[in-house]
Amino acid sequence: MSHTPIDPVDLTAALVRCASVTPEEGGALVLLGDLLTQAGFVCTRVDRGGVANLYARWGDKGAARSFGFNGHTDVVPVGDVAAWSAPPFGAEIRDGFLWGRGATDMKSGVAAFAAAAVDFVRGTPPDGAVILAITGDEEGDAKDGTVALLDWMRQEGEAMSVCLVGEPTCPDEMGEMIKIGRRGSLNAFLTVTGEQGHSAYPHRARNPLPAIARLVDRLSSHELDAGTDLFDPSTLAVVTIDTGNPATNVIPAACRATLNIRYNDAHSGASLTEWLQRETEAVCADLGVTGAVEVRNSGEAFLTPPGAFSETVARAVEAETGRRPVLSTSGGTSDARFVKDHCPVVECGLVGRTMHQVDERVNVEQIGQLKAIYARILRDYFA
Repeated sequence: MSHTPIDPVDLTAALVRCASVTPEEGGALVLLGDLLTQAGFVCTRVDRGGVANLYARWGDKGAARSFGFNGHTDVVPVGDVAAWSAPPFGAEIRDGFLWGRGATDMKSGVAAFAAAAVDFVRGTPPDGAVILAITGDEEGDAKDGTVALLDWMRQEGEAMSVCLVGEPTCPDEMGEMIKIGRRGSLNAFLTVTGEQGHSAYPHRARNPLPAIARLVDRLSSHELDAGTDLFDPSTLAVVTIDTGNPATNVIPAACRATLNIRYNDAHSGASLTEWLQRETEAVCADLGVTGAVEVRNSGEAFLTPPGAFSETVARAVEAETGRRPVLSTSGGTSDARFVKDHCPVVECGLVGRTMHQVDERVNVEQIGQLKAIYARILRDYFA
């Protein structure tokens, strides 16, 4: 029985019209659930903490091999609507682009994979399972999104042999890059406390400001590493220093600084935390004040070593685009940081130049190209 192929552009447009700003579901997962159910997928909503998530499987539970896809339908806020040249949730197609919030990040990726998966299982049913794990909480706190899906899968005995995350991975040209790992991300909140006093009598106070200045300089001047085999050097950025002091004749009692560290596989969140605490204690001891460090680690650095899975993805990208993709670990964090504890994970998607921007848009031709890449990956994986 022949079936009309799923148009990924139409599906992207339908998803963009769903106003799914985190944590609102906006109808996006309902739309996908209906489409996948009709195609024979067993669909389960795995909602948690007010977040909507969808798990869809074609094939037998516990299949010997299962290809998974992870993505998200939630989007960041649109910002100033008046600054947009097209309605943010209008999915207008103009000048070869589909315009709207989430068009690039990453409703086009979800649409391309869903379309490829539906056509694949209808046309040449694989010996194994095809799984879609779609969250509504990637752009938010990410505590009840992909994490909830993976928790549920573990409880239910569901598993992916490998997983492809469909985030935008190409800086400028389609097919130029896929991700085989990501740097870790750590936020550190430093507080230095002294004793408030009159600025005319500094000897009667304990000024925390010289200490925070010395500490921040010491930390930001330190070279964390020179990079590793597959990672760029780690970076530390001071993002704010705050005293909250409006007076010119008062030495404040405390001041704070916030750092963001993007780190490679030479470090762990624990090792960096220990370093920050040692440096803080040393500076504060020298200057007679006290210090505290609070750390929030968004995810450890990880790597899927180059091998059969990354080669399957790279070959498909090259076949459909004519470009051999670079295997990269650059960029920020993604939900791959959670998936890597479940199975090998690779990220492959569109050009991400306009994601999170006003007038976010995606090249219409590239949506079809991405579906073709995903379809080829599925065929080659199950061949």
